[in-house]
Amino acid sequence: MIDHISVGVADLERSARFYEATLAALGLLRLVSRPATIGFGKTYPEFWINLRAGMAPVPPESGMHICLRAKTTGDVDAFYAAALKSGGRSDGAPGIRPHDRVKYYAAFVVDPDGNRIEAVTFPAT
Repeated sequence: MIDHISVGVADLERSARFYEATLAALGLLRLVSRPATIGFGKTYPEFWINLRAGMAPVPPESGMHICLRAKTTGDVDAFYAAALKSGGRSDGAPGIRPHDRVKYYAAFVVDPDGNRIEAVTFPAT
């Protein structure tokens, strides 16, 4: 249903370093680089960061949240570790999240601008 998403960032190069490391854990690579935008994806840009100079950090109460699919729990773990190593902060360590209808494994991070990003997979057991 959704073709691509984008988030605003205050410092394009800082965010590029963060997202290159973090998204690589999910198989997304930098595919497009322009003066004010960078696109990441597998075969075409699915995730964009866009320079918004002077942008204030995204407030935690905004409710903004993007979830990206991971193939394995190991990919979720790698996403989380890369995000923390690259300047992000934890918003929920990797682990099983039991839910009414499904059991899923996820990790939640906050990028340097306050954007909340999740990686999720649905283990069979």
